[in-house]
Amino acid sequence: MDSENIQKKSHRVVLIASEHTFSQYPVLLRHLLIGLADESVPVALVCPQRCNVESLSIGAVEIIRHPLLELPFTSFYNNKLLLEQLMKFKPTVLHCLCESQALETKFLAWRLNLPYILMVNSFHKHFSMLSATGNNLPISHIHCKKIIAPTASIVGNFTRTFSHYSDLIQQVNRGTFTTSKTSCFSRNANFTTIMMTYPAHYCERIETIFNSIRHLKINGYEFMIFLISNDSMFPKLSFFTKRSVFPSAVSKTEKQLWKLLNALDLAHLVTIVPPQIPWRQVLESGDIFIDPCPCFVFNSILLEAMSVGNAVAAAPGGVDDLIIPEETAITLESDDEHSIMQTLQRLFDRPEFARQIARNAQEYVKKNHSVSNMIAQILKIYDEAEI
Repeated sequence: MDSENIQKKSHRVVLIASEHTFSQYPVLLRHLLIGLADESVPVALVCPQRCNVESLSIGAVEIIRHPLLELPFTSFYNNKLLLEQLMKFKPTVLHCLCESQALETKFLAWRLNLPYILMVNSFHKHFSMLSATGNNLPISHIHCKKIIAPTASIVGNFTRTFSHYSDLIQQVNRGTFTTSKTSCFSRNANFTTIMMTYPAHYCERIETIFNSIRHLKINGYEFMIFLISNDSMFPKLSFFTKRSVFPSAVSKTEKQLWKLLNALDLAHLVTIVPPQIPWRQVLESGDIFIDPCPCFVFNSILLEAMSVGNAVAAAPGGVDDLIIPEETAITLESDDEHSIMQTLQRLFDRPEFARQIARNAQEYVKKNHSVSNMIAQILKIYDEAEI
């Protein structure tokens, strides 16, 4: 009887997002908003001014811009306005979507006397770049009711680092939708379409990968490459405005990339996908997806590449829970150019093998990363938080 009463509890949820949420997890945010709307849960979305809310194509969600004034010494006024808007909304639970907003969420939960959920998307080594408080992730002993992580590796890392919060951490797999067809080698094209991520900071591993790809070109393989930024470098927070401050690392990386690509005579084969273009739509036209560097944050681009049926070649390490060697992906374990070239050749020369890898990944995502399961788990967490 008690469980029935808990299930009937009505929620009013405030999602607290950052610019990083919009740039790296737009699909998660869209699915979360749609799932809550399907359950008739009223939602308010708190996000910075520069976030492109229109790109989410969402319905009846109350948008609260914060900070309203991005000027020094206005944090008190901005917080006052935010609290007034939230009190009008009358929330029952706060849900922080990014570690960079942990301190803000802790403050709001204290002022509003509300429970909150904190989402952790990365290993501890990245917290210093996420939080204005350095290596310490600000968590309220009183108001934080659950900490959500998308993978077992992040749960393990968090538990080892913050053992006193181990009873709060819970794995909730990110949900997405798998396409009905497998994109890998599904078109009768004379060339292969390669999707590839690149990090915000230039690294030697990128040079090794492109040198391997150059050898494929010399050997007569025809392809086009689409590069998608995997911004694993999180923004720091401005002390005065509490707003994200992005260094120009990405633009510097692009300049270095073009210099390398011109030197290798690959520039005419490469397109860098602009950040305003939804990268899931781009992935749907891909045959092979290359993730060249280990990632220490949850890689949503990799999840979406698997969901649309790209054959994945990825470097293991970090948050690599999605990478099951020879099942959901082939691994780029060596830093040797010739070894990487041979690994990629397996996908080029054996289209049916590549398609099988892609189908395996799609089935894995369909089984373990459904949107419905994600929403059901989160609603249950809201229920428990509001008891």
